[in-house]
Amino acid sequence: MPTNKRFDKVLTKTEKIKRAQSVKNEDVEFSAEQADAQDLEAIRRAEVADRRQERIINDSE
Repeated sequence: MPTNKRFDKVLTKTEKIKRAQSVKNEDVEFSAEQADAQDLEAIRRAEVADRRQERIINDSE
């Protein structure tokens, strides 16, 4: 029996928060000794994106 998941469904606030929290807890190894300028820029951009996403979620409450 095929299971078709709809990607156009509007998520509730609870569903959005659950998805955001589950994505944020990824286990990734990082070595500061091996990081180059692009790695450090990617980390900085990810932190800014996380703050922006948390602000959007918190503002909608």
